[in-house]
Amino acid sequence: MNNYIPLNFLPLGKKGKVRTLTSIGSIRRRMLDLGLISETVVEALQKSPSGDPTAYNIRGATIALRSEEASKVLVEVN
Repeated sequence: MNNYIPLNFLPLGKKGKVRTLTSIGSIRRRMLDLGLISETVVEALQKSPSGDPTAYNIRGATIALRSEEASKVLVEVN
């Protein structure tokens, strides 16, 4: 049984390991360029006051992703 969830559902303070990207085209390329490749550990840091975007720690960098973008990244929660 897999334990994969979209990145936008990762609770704040929790970490997940990237398993797959479901986005295509330029959005997929941007996600890969940000370091969201298989096995990368991502931590949800904080949400903006409006709730979107959310800041994530990706390979030592803090990156803000909109919920729409983050929903295309499936992570495995440990």
